[in-house]
Amino acid sequence: MPVLNVACYKFVELDDLESRRRLLRRRCHELDLRGTILLATEGINLFVAGERPSIEGLIECLENELGTGPLETKESFTEYQPFTRMLVKIKREIIAFGVEGISPARYTSKRIAPAELKQWLDEGRPVTLLDTRNDYEVDLGTFEGAVRLSIDHFRDFPRAAKSLPNEMREQPVVTFCTGGIRCEKAAPALEQMGFRDVYQLDGGILKYFEQVGGAHYRGDCFVFDQRVAVDAALRETDAAQCYACQAILSPEDQQSPHYVKGESCPRCYRTTAEAMQESIAKRHEAIRRVTTPLPGSTPYDRRLPLHVAGEWNGLVMLEFLQQAVPSLSREYWQQEIALGRVLLDGVPVSGERLVVAGEKYEHLVPQVVEPAVNADIRVLYEDADLVVINKPAPLPIHAGGRYEKNTLSAILAPVYAPERVRHAHRLDANTTGVVVFARTRRIAKLLRTQFDGEGVKKEYLARVAGHPIEDEFACHASIAREKSTAGTRELDDDGLTAETHFRVIERSHDGTALLAVEPVTGRTNQIRLHLASLGLPIVGDPSYQASGDAVRQTLDVDEPPMCLHAWRLTIVHPSTRQRMTFEAPAPAWAQSSS
Repeated sequence: MPVLNVACYKFVELDDLESRRRLLRRRCHELDLRGTILLATEGINLFVAGERPSIEGLIECLENELGTGPLETKESFTEYQPFTRMLVKIKREIIAFGVEGISPARYTSKRIAPAELKQWLDEGRPVTLLDTRNDYEVDLGTFEGAVRLSIDHFRDFPRAAKSLPNEMREQPVVTFCTGGIRCEKAAPALEQMGFRDVYQLDGGILKYFEQVGGAHYRGDCFVFDQRVAVDAALRETDAAQCYACQAILSPEDQQSPHYVKGESCPRCYRTTAEAMQESIAKRHEAIRRVTTPLPGSTPYDRRLPLHVAGEWNGLVMLEFLQQAVPSLSREYWQQEIALGRVLLDGVPVSGERLVVAGEKYEHLVPQVVEPAVNADIRVLYEDADLVVINKPAPLPIHAGGRYEKNTLSAILAPVYAPERVRHAHRLDANTTGVVVFARTRRIAKLLRTQFDGEGVKKEYLARVAGHPIEDEFACHASIAREKSTAGTRELDDDGLTAETHFRVIERSHDGTALLAVEPVTGRTNQIRLHLASLGLPIVGDPSYQASGDAVRQTLDVDEPPMCLHAWRLTIVHPSTRQRMTFEAPAPAWAQSSS
């Protein structure tokens, strides 16, 4: 489901801020929201993201319990949660200004609606558009002909505004900012300075985009969350921000060799290899903090999505649940429904309900504690586009099954925030080795195109039970398109073509052999299944063993490892077009015994 992002502010006199803060922190935790809420005696300002019912619950709380009265929100959507945590802060002002006598709760300047401003501009009516935002925001985009004040912070606005030409004081001036909140103070301040005809763009640039599009505006609009910027259609763009100097960077800027995310950009570049090593050391320390204790070790309420596909339209709820999650029994779902843990829009449903295609239900699993994982995550390489990780095991890459917070992606999220790194390919939870993450959506698309094609070379190490007859051999057995009932893959002549090449490195005295493995195709569980089919199962593999032991998906952290390691990975760098090979040091089980 897309994540709803809302921005909202209101100047209203508030008291007892600490108790209001406690109320909001509790309510936001209950609603599983993330973002920032600022409270001051002059009002409230918020940027929050989550599911629509939760957002609506927060707005209802603000309007009724907190006493703000009706609120007007600005909405947009992302495919991910753009905030890493939920903050509720008490501030002296909800937008820092520092000028006495400015009280938007009591007085604001005239407002001009987006449609009316567009009409003025269409007609060529004489008007001064005054951009009240900071320099780095204006650099990304602004209205045609707008006057910029060249300020680094909104607190600098009064000083800069005093230097505006005297003739501007006699003509209409329209102030504008991102969402309108800065103009609530900037416009009255101009009136105090003697400007006679001052307006503020109602709802700011974002409402202008929403209601009339991008007419007379050039570029994008900076937003204060992980998206960095949106275009006139309120879609996330490929702009980035340098978190060292705050500069906004175009896609072209991001191609510069001087751009190292979180460290430098073409404007503030300082070093090369040393900067990366310093950055990696900081990442390792951040990973240690995030995983001490493991994030999934603290009990939490987990909400698992249940989407109704077209084939299930009209089924009774119990039948739908059994088909959607066949690994769980009818009796289990009857109990969960009776406990009120199957929800639609936050409301429990009955077992007799008929489901409708497209509906999105939730399964609430209370007080979940996730199994422990190996958190010895090492960063092998970083640049402006890539993060290369040596993944330990057991550790899933993404959420699924028993894991949501104890995953590689979830652990890296706060480490790289406010960026959102995206894995370009996958390894099984029990497999160690090289994993490549992209630092932007554009790079992720380019990398996934490589992984879907033939531009990537993968080399694995595997220790198998048994000694192969030949020093070099291959397997071309096709693999089933779907999982078996046990959750594993099986060979299927009508399945997906698969090809794996093997080379013996060493035949050991203990009856095992160390192999170099090169998968030509990239099917799920391909190496493990091919070796098992050849009578050479991987040592420690819990799913594909010749012994007939019960199939398990993920090993416990204290069990002997599965001996499969993603050793080397060669790709074409998406920006430089250079061919690069990344190598994860061989684990102890892959060391030669000779």
